[in-house]
Amino acid sequence: MKIIKFCLKYLSVVSLMTLTVFSGNSMADMTFKLAHSAPKSDLQQTMSLYFKKEVESRTHGDIKVNIFPHGQLGTDSQLIQETRLGVITFSIVGLNNYSGLLPESSAFTLPFMFPNRKTAYKVLDGKVGQSVLANMEQFGIKGLGYPENGYRNITNNRGPIREPSDLKGLRMRVNGSKALNDMFALLGANPTQIPASELYNALETNVVNAQDQPIPVTLSYKLYEVQKYLSLTQHAYSPLVFVMNLKKFNKLSPENQKIIMSSAKDAIAMQRKLSVDKEAKMISELEAHGMKVNRDVDTAAFQKAVKPVWNAFIKQYGDKMVNEILAASKQ
Repeated sequence: MKIIKFCLKYLSVVSLMTLTVFSGNSMADMTFKLAHSAPKSDLQQTMSLYFKKEVESRTHGDIKVNIFPHGQLGTDSQLIQETRLGVITFSIVGLNNYSGLLPESSAFTLPFMFPNRKTAYKVLDGKVGQSVLANMEQFGIKGLGYPENGYRNITNNRGPIREPSDLKGLRMRVNGSKALNDMFALLGANPTQIPASELYNALETNVVNAQDQPIPVTLSYKLYEVQKYLSLTQHAYSPLVFVMNLKKFNKLSPENQKIIMSSAKDAIAMQRKLSVDKEAKMISELEAHGMKVNRDVDTAAFQKAVKPVWNAFIKQYGDKMVNEILAASKQ
């Protein structure tokens, strides 16, 4: 009898421990990491916090989201790889960083592709942009949508950039976009690819003396401390991509999948609106910090000068994606 009681007690303890372990693993499996490269003062962080709040609220705390800003978990290219592997669950990086996996996506970052944000949103949120997100699934990534950085503008320490020839001789930091790299090389600058996390130091030590970034990044990275002139060239629209590890997405219940998608959509809409609403104020802040802002840019001259960049892209990748973007822009 004592042996039976002991066995029953032992089984109860084992069952309780097993339940605790499985319960603990379940909770751990629903705690997700979200990473991006921007500082906490950037709109990417604002969006991340909004997404976290919405997901945790709508799932009644069943899903937790921990945020890692400012490149804490790696460079943009590393964040993509970590998302694919499931080391992190969510990441926000520039679309240009996906050109290695999806070369056709580079078409979105061709210079002067989108005449305005409204057109960019229409294309990215429509059939063409969604097809790129769908193609990410072959690499283990679930595309959630396209937040924005805004339009890219040029900063440097030499003087205002009014026409293409003003770029000659500048040591230009560029991102992973081949199209923009080709653009600056074509216009006489000396482009060098440097991760965003290393940009401030590269400018401070004069490794490069110029760069191009959207207004929010120029402000949040405090580039005004190491750059004197800002020229509003708006030479390329700069979409971000918000993604999730595909396996983790597929493991969620249909209800939680809907919550992730709807929360991402709402967070992106909020972030885009802030980007538009705050841009003028951000430019004023940059001026208050001592940057000299040049609005006198010969856009037509730039558009004419960069045509060979488009031709080179089409020669290498074909014109399918370019034509699809242009057709969707006119709808």
